[in-house]
Amino acid sequence: MATSLLPLSSSFLQPLKFKTLAKPINPNLSTTRKTLTTCDSQKNNTGASSNPSSRNPNFQKRRKSSKYGTSRRSILKKSFLQEQVTFTARVSDDPQVAIIGGGMAGLVCALNLEARGVKSTVFDTGIHGLGGRLGTRVVEPQGMVFDHAAQFFTADDSRFVQYVDGWLEKGLVRQWKGVVGELEVGGSFSQFPSSSPPRYIAVNGMRSLADSLLLESRLANVVRPCWISKLEPLNGMWHLSENGTPRGQFDVIVIAHNGKCANRLLSASGLPLVAKQMKKLDLSSIWALLAAFDDPLPTVNFEGAFVKGVESLSWMGNNSAKLGNSGPPHCWTFFSTAAYGKQNKVPQENIPTVTSEKVRAGMLQGVELALGLPEGSLPKPVYTRLQLWGAALPKNTPAVPCVFDPQGRAGICGDWLLGSNLESAAISGEALGNHIADFLQNSEANPEEFAIGLHDRPSPLAGHDIGQFPGLTSVGEKQEAKAYELL
Repeated sequence: MATSLLPLSSSFLQPLKFKTLAKPINPNLSTTRKTLTTCDSQKNNTGASSNPSSRNPNFQKRRKSSKYGTSRRSILKKSFLQEQVTFTARVSDDPQVAIIGGGMAGLVCALNLEARGVKSTVFDTGIHGLGGRLGTRVVEPQGMVFDHAAQFFTADDSRFVQYVDGWLEKGLVRQWKGVVGELEVGGSFSQFPSSSPPRYIAVNGMRSLADSLLLESRLANVVRPCWISKLEPLNGMWHLSENGTPRGQFDVIVIAHNGKCANRLLSASGLPLVAKQMKKLDLSSIWALLAAFDDPLPTVNFEGAFVKGVESLSWMGNNSAKLGNSGPPHCWTFFSTAAYGKQNKVPQENIPTVTSEKVRAGMLQGVELALGLPEGSLPKPVYTRLQLWGAALPKNTPAVPCVFDPQGRAGICGDWLLGSNLESAAISGEALGNHIADFLQNSEANPEEFAIGLHDRPSPLAGHDIGQFPGLTSVGEKQEAKAYELL
């Protein structure tokens, strides 16, 4: 579905102003200050027992009944009642930026910081590589390759086109010229017309693009796998740690991921304004089923298809054909609809066996329905792997390029700030990288002038269940437009 991105003109990037926090009486006595916010319950319980169970006998029972551990409501309360960090010390002469998240937004942010002479460290949880939604799974020894998140991307904005042109020149990406279109339930396939915008893929799976972006970097360091679990302001710097293990101290931090992990990280960080913006994000849940078959799927004459009219299926893509592998095995990625993901959502870290069996069967049955095959006639896969993307894609957006809190020296970048695609992620990372570089060079004058995106309200975001593809219009929409022109 086509989407329009707001141009980042000088007027658009004018920082939003917010109420300036009171400065310390003597700023030389402290480099970091917190403004304490309390609630009535805190004031009234000063004499009560510190044991929650003594105040509420059902306390332990409620905690054990939660399927997800920490509830979203408790995270929200912590986020909104936490103290605001205000740094008063000068930024160091050789500033360091920590970027938590190695997806497209975080990596492009690091690239733009380097272009401005600023050092950064990217922390990512990936065991096998970087990428976030640029995820690729390789199964050995068979050599099966699956793109199990982003399937392809388009480039509509001139700023993103420049990145893509550079990647094409370096051989990191290429056009995907295979047959792609829309598949109606029952097997009716309509190919996107030749006038559709070019579709791009990474040459060796999407993850290979992410792993290559910082290879030539001199000022950006990558640490993985690393799960930053705590942010602590101390002596004018942000101190990062992973389950008690120190991971360095930094002048500025960037949150380049989202979901429950980001919410928990921000819930006690001292950044209530940043945390509040992150909490406004609404994310879908989508199941991904990776399946390999010894024989080609019957009746298939395409490499990728947006599926319409099937509850359990929104996309099916032939990874083997897309990446130039003739097979066998023939490796396919199937995505559920967001509605199906919501109906069958469970903790993605611990999927019950009964749920995985139900979803796997339901999605394979959806493939039969989409292709118009008799029930039970789909070849049995020789390999399957099921994954739940619990925080798959944004359903709303504030339509700002980035978020930055100059008092706490912290920012957010990600596709959800502008849309739901790799193009939006790259533009957001670029915007925040340049914004931080400007802040570091000019923060002495008036840091409050660099506040951006801290109070913007999100609005619903339209798009396909697996994201937006700028410039790519639905086959049905094109046919309707052509019929209207004939009238």
